[in-house]
Amino acid sequence: MKSSVFSLFACLLAVKSLAQISPTIPPKPYTYADFPESKASSTTMKVVSIDRDSSLVTYRPNVKYITRDGLDLTLQIIEPTFAKGKRPCIVYVQGSAWMKQNVYANLPQLAEFARRGYVIAVVEYRPSSVASFPAQLQDTKTAIRFMREQAATYHVDVNNVFIWGDSSGGHTALMVGLTQNNPELDTKELGNYPITVNAVVDFYGPTDITQMNLEPSIFDHIGPKSPEGQLLGGKNVLENKELAAATNPINYIKSAKNGAPILLIHGSKDRLVPFQQSVLLADALEKNNYRYQFYQLKGADHGSPEFWSRKTFDLVEAFLKQYTVKN
Repeated sequence: MKSSVFSLFACLLAVKSLAQISPTIPPKPYTYADFPESKASSTTMKVVSIDRDSSLVTYRPNVKYITRDGLDLTLQIIEPTFAKGKRPCIVYVQGSAWMKQNVYANLPQLAEFARRGYVIAVVEYRPSSVASFPAQLQDTKTAIRFMREQAATYHVDVNNVFIWGDSSGGHTALMVGLTQNNPELDTKELGNYPITVNAVVDFYGPTDITQMNLEPSIFDHIGPKSPEGQLLGGKNVLENKELAAATNPINYIKSAKNGAPILLIHGSKDRLVPFQQSVLLADALEKNNYRYQFYQLKGADHGSPEFWSRKTFDLVEAFLKQYTVKN
């Protein structure tokens, strides 16, 4: 018993002695600038100084921007963490054959553009199984308005908003850029905010869906159950050419006065959306003296790695910078 009491007494003395030697430091609401740098050291450590940059990004998942046809439509938002001030915004439309989109598919690739200083907002729109054309176009325009409405939250420079899409998303991006002043292809929600974009980037998007099966392809592009047929509401494309014409961005070029410049990038061996689709658009843009650039990626397939390479991203960024407004 005496031994136990003695041991407890010795422990209490040790704790009291330690507290006197190393008093605890109460927490304080330090700012980063005020916080003292540690003086602790080790004979084995190496000190490295690395400059901060904007390579760290923040991901904001599933941000709801509207509810339509019973669906909560969301945005996947990526923004540079340490970039200062307002940032240009890219609204991105994921390819999906106009069906339900995997909005997470290209987040790793698009994070690269966030690291370059852009806010990225990946759009979810109503799939063609729920709503046919122009639902995806209307939803994307609403998403652009939402990003302007929430500009302060996501540090968006409202004077520098761009639209970019791949495959069916490229088609939607083209339609957004070419129908800025078309009320029939718009909605009234968030109507106080403009849908204007500085430029359009189209990766291998369809244009004239009535001509897609005139070139080699691994898909049917005509039947009612084809992606293009579903876009029209489950109708045969060639039997409904008037409906198909409404989806053709080429038909809006003449009315798109001072429309957003367009960057076209398409692979020469695209098995899903024939390369000729971009040729048709480029020829029409050229005929109408419309501002555009057109690149063929030699040997590239539909969505193949060439599109997500640093060299291709450099082409895209150089194009965007041409039409970035200096504030």
